[in-house]
Amino acid sequence: MVVHKKPITVLIVDDHALIREGISAVVGGYEDISVVGEASNGLEAIRLYRASQPDVTLMDVQMPELNGLGAISAIMSEFPQACIAVLTTYRGDVRALQAIKAGARGYLLKSTLRHELIETIRNLAAGKQRFPPEIAAELAAHIDQDGLTRREVQVLQHVAEGLSNKETAVALAIGEDTVKGHLRNIMDKLGAYNRTHAVTIGLQRGIIELPQ
Repeated sequence: MVVHKKPITVLIVDDHALIREGISAVVGGYEDISVVGEASNGLEAIRLYRASQPDVTLMDVQMPELNGLGAISAIMSEFPQACIAVLTTYRGDVRALQAIKAGARGYLLKSTLRHELIETIRNLAAGKQRFPPEIAAELAAHIDQDGLTRREVQVLQHVAEGLSNKETAVALAIGEDTVKGHLRNIMDKLGAYNRTHAVTIGLQRGIIELPQ
């Protein structure tokens, strides 16, 4: 009598339908993996996780309503055994790093999904972590660089929203020279050439977000 193993169940969480469809299309070609749900934001992810309790969850970090970090924290607090891999666009994304600290066991760049996806799912289902060597090195390099203070993040966010130093100073009730000092510290920590470059790095790494 042949005993067939149950397929690995997967929940896909991403606010872009094309990403979800792409993952489903790739996974659909393998008999040992089955997609049991798709969510477009963190709140849906929590609800679907409770309903299906999948073997592996692939979680985007930047989503509306509730981001991936919030969803991972909520799921891990209720289901400590949850096996979640982060989906991200950028290497060294601060939110992705925070998600890993919160318990995510894998890290996938969307640009390499097809190459890494199936192996990652199988490894995670087998109880292993999955951090490709180049990603692990990138994360390690950023561990000490995500240390912007709360005030520095606020200053950078205001700059991203187009406020001048003077307007930022008024908004935060601090001196304009203090704003300039924060900006110097921010550029130094991020390795940025100027304020525009600092904003670009901040957006890429998930430190700040563009206003909706």
